[in-house]
Amino acid sequence: MKVEPDQFNLSTLFNACAVLNNNRAMKTGKELLAKMPENYRNNNITSTSAIDMLMKFGD
Repeated sequence: MKVEPDQFNLSTLFNACAVLNNNRAMKTGKELLAKMPENYRNNNITSTSAIDMLMKFGD
């Protein structure tokens, strides 16, 4: 089964990375952000989750 990215699973993954806040989570979160489809970059839910994650990483 292949899961397509949407605002809900991306937000959940960003939040999980922020909560874990270790080197592996930082790497994974930043990779997800880099590969995030363009149409989700302007989505308030997804963008807020990504910003929160980066703030918790100290970036």
